[in-house]
Amino acid sequence: MFSISSFAHEIRPGFLQIEQVNETLINTIKTYLLLGIEHILLGIDHLLFVLALLLITPGFSKLIKTITAFTIAHSITLSLSALGFVGLPGPPVEAVIALSIVFLAYEIIKYYRGEESLAIKYPWVVAFAFGLLHGFGFAGALTSIGLPQTTIPAALLFFNVGVEIGQILFILVVITVIWLLKKSKINFPNWVKLIPVYGIGYIASMWLIE
Repeated sequence: MFSISSFAHEIRPGFLQIEQVNETLINTIKTYLLLGIEHILLGIDHLLFVLALLLITPGFSKLIKTITAFTIAHSITLSLSALGFVGLPGPPVEAVIALSIVFLAYEIIKYYRGEESLAIKYPWVVAFAFGLLHGFGFAGALTSIGLPQTTIPAALLFFNVGVEIGQILFILVVITVIWLLKKSKINFPNWVKLIPVYGIGYIASMWLIE
């Protein structure tokens, strides 16, 4: 069973100092870029949220708006929290992140039924709102690692860039899988489409209960 504690981080204002033998700009860029990629690709909660956004957002232009809104939102709170301007306790934020995934899973089911809602009509609004909370989750990982005192802007920027690279890689994989399934022309029954949706909702519900 997945445990929310596997993905939760202590989220607080301020940052820890990383002691590096050779704290250069290039080393900082490389280190934090890779840390950002690693964090998003190992952050199952964030990936499930992005997957849910992909499933509920039809059309390329609407998808670009939605992912951009999510990116801008979590970049704002990631930066503010990592720099110590704002801070929220970790457990409530992680619980709301899990709740955001459950909410999107429910909205996807409504979308498949042909029903309307705010998340279906304006997914970028929902992506931005919940993206602010996901930013605190990213900041929790970053503050637990620490920021180098002499290259803070570069570390923060490239950690965020790394997160975006990892996110784009994940999106490309999902879109490729969906495209291949459509090209296969296999006539899947309607209940098959609901399997990943219920899977997303179930995992997120377990995190929320814990």
